[in-house]
Order: sequence, then C-alpha cells, then structure tokens
Amino acid sequence: MQHNLSLVHSSVPKAKIWAVVKANAYGHGLDRSMRAFADADGLALIEPDSALGLREKGWGKPILLLEGFFHERDLPAIAASNLAFAVHCNEQIAMLEKTRLNQQVCVHLKMNTGMNRLGFKPHEYRAAFERLRTIPSVGSISFMTHFANAEEKGHVRMPVEEQYVRFQRGSDGLPGERNLSNSAAILLHPGLHTDWVRPGVMLYGGTPGNKTALEFGLKPAMTLNSEIIQIVDIEAGDAVGYGSLFVAPKPMRVGVVACGYADGYPRCAPDGTPILVEGVRTRLVGRVSMDMITVDLTPVPNAHVGSLVTLWGEGLPIDDVAEAAGTVGYELMCALSVRPRIVER
Repeated sequence: MQHNLSLVHSSVPKAKIWAVVKANAYGHGLDRSMRAFADADGLALIEPDSALGLREKGWGKPILLLEGFFHERDLPAIAASNLAFAVHCNEQIAMLEKTRLNQQVCVHLKMNTGMNRLGFKPHEYRAAFERLRTIPSVGSISFMTHFANAEEKGHVRMPVEEQYVRFQRGSDGLPGERNLSNSAAILLHPGLHTDWVRPGVMLYGGTPGNKTALEFGLKPAMTLNSEIIQIVDIEAGDAVGYGSLFVAPKPMRVGVVACGYADGYPRCAPDGTPILVEGVRTRLVGRVSMDMITVDLTPVPNAHVGSLVTLWGEGLPIDDVAEAAGTVGYELMCALSVRPRIVER
C-alpha cells in the first residue's frame, strides 16, 4: 500500500493526495490504511462514523466525506471533528443554512459534468457557490467532479476531455482548489490540472484501466490464500459440485479448497476462473459453494492435501479473477468477509 501511494506521488508530483479509504479501505482495514497512507495529504471516505473513528485513532490530517453529510443532525459532530465534506444538492445547502455551527467547515462543491449521479450541473454551479459563500459557518470552498469513463480514452458517450471542459466552464473564475482525478485519471490522464487527486483502487493494487496492475507498476496489497483439504479422483462423465454443472471430459484429479462465498469468493465465478496451486496456474471447476471450491489439478501433479492455493493476489492479479467472474476487482476486495484470518506482512 505504501508502494502504491508512492507511485501516485511520482505520477502527479504537483498534486496533493486524498487516499480513498471508503468501504473499510476497500476491505483492507481502516487501521491498516491509516498507517500505510501516513504520507498522504488526507483520507477520503463515505461513512461519517468511520471518519470520526479515524479522528479518535489519531489521524490529524484532513478527512473528506465524499458524499457529504446525510442528515442535519450529523453536522455538529462533523464540524467539531474538522471533517471536510462534499456538497452536491440544494437540500444540503439548506441544512447548512439552518444549522448554527461553532466551527467553520470546509466544503467541496460537487459538479455533475456528465456522470449524472451527484452534483450540480454546470449552469447551476455558480449559484450554488454564491449561496454557500453567504453561510457564516462555511469557510473554504473547493471544487470537485467525478469522471465516468476515465479508464477509457476517447469514450464515445462521455470522454474525460468533455467532462473536464464542462468542469472548467462551470467553475471558471471561482476561487478555490480543484479536486478531480480518480485512479484511472491519475494513470491515464496525468496532464489534467487538479490541485488534489483521489486515488482509490490503485492504492490497493487493482487497475482501473486496460493495462494490468503490473504494467502500471502497482503491487497487490491483498492476497487471499487457502489450502487443499482433499483430493478426489474422478472418471470421465463424473460431475462436480452443486447442480452437477461441471462434467469431467476425461479421468482427472480435483482438489477441494477451503474457501467459498462465505469468505468473499464470488459465487458467480464460472468454470475456468484462474487459481494458483503451489504457484501453478490452473482453473476452477464446478459451482462455488459456501465453504469450498473445487479446482482442476491436471497441471499440478504433485499437489497434495495442504498444498497452498492462491485465489488472488501475489502471482494472480485480482483483476484476472474479477474479469472471469464478470465483475471488477473493487467488488472482490470489498466483499471479503470477516471469516478469513488476516496476516500482515
């Protein structure tokens, strides 16, 4: 995680860094991320309770709530803990206008430049800014947006370049720092002018682009390992697992691995999803069950009960597994359950 953060520094040396730690630091743990990202300029996340917890644990640098506050009653605690927050709708501004705060707050005014999730549209942006600046408790105002397709250059519907132009026009002349680029924009569009960047998945060794994490110089922060707990010899025509979906085309050895969807391995992973056994790449066969998966041991004739199995991580990029399962590495990281034992190295 420290290595990946250093790669962000070298990619955008003039920008300050919000290290994104939402969803329990993408499954990696807030305590761990707070130590790993000590050199970041701030931490960014969604959950107000987790942000307050970071303050209690001693994080003294800036913290940004990426979706802002959800209820008026949350504002006093947010202000008292000096949490910056996004403002993306008129309802939030109205709550700020009504609430008397003893401290000034730092606001990141969000623009909807084409993703059509959160934010003010460009023609509404200046009015939102003017309204915010009249609120006594609002101190600094920064400007932010989010790119819909930064992982694809020249996207046909909404390219980064178009969103960037909309942002520049909507915020032209407004005083304040710009907070723009996510992981994909950092890696694939490093020339964008942004005072702050918001790396997320790249900090954990996932790639948001068409290149592999290794090609970007990223290292996996999470490796999910298990072991073979039984080896079964089956004949041609024998089926494996719930639903008998995999049928052996010839005699083969199958390893039973102690890992399943209760651990966070995706139940939707199909036959052929890559797995390492003793460092050798092989494949999943049969349906993933709650506590076990089954793997083809044909390429690993020396496999035995107790053989090391790598589900993703060192030697097997999480994005390869995610692609086979029809999802993204983000989801696999975040879906890791409480059952696997965590070992720090």
